[in-house]
Amino acid sequence: MSITQQRFMRRGITKFFFLKTIAAPTNIPIRPELALANATELSGAISEIEGWALENSPIDTPDMGSTFATTIPGEDKADNSSFTFYEDQVSDTIEQLLSKGTIGFVVILRKGDVPASRSMDIFPVRVGSRSASYSASSEPAKFKCSFGITAVPTLDAPVPAVAG
Repeated sequence: MSITQQRFMRRGITKFFFLKTIAAPTNIPIRPELALANATELSGAISEIEGWALENSPIDTPDMGSTFATTIPGEDKADNSSFTFYEDQVSDTIEQLLSKGTIGFVVILRKGDVPASRSMDIFPVRVGSRSASYSASSEPAKFKCSFGITAVPTLDAPVPAVAG
């Protein structure tokens, strides 16, 4: 079997949202919750991204029958996750939204806003820190928000359909 792909660059396609709440116990938002009245799209202000993935810590299972040390899957853990934002000289909207201790959800539409695409990841989070980045070089002012992942993320959820 041969696989054909339509490859793409994430910049300009992938969407990042912050939601204060999601009603469903599955943590999967419905379309009205992704509307800008309920969610804040962060995509246009993000300079750098770190983390936002799960890692598994394998457990070694060596035995006396072989010199090869096998492994089994161990515990899952979320990487340290953060966004670095461009700082706005006039507005502090993002700083107020993502102040230390804020609880909510980071929703990532990996392939863009494509209804029914199973490419939505939802991370329950609490803001751990937010700090300005300082530099004497010629670059835009930035600040970094670090997040603790507070529960098991929901990965590969379907992007909700547009009401119509």
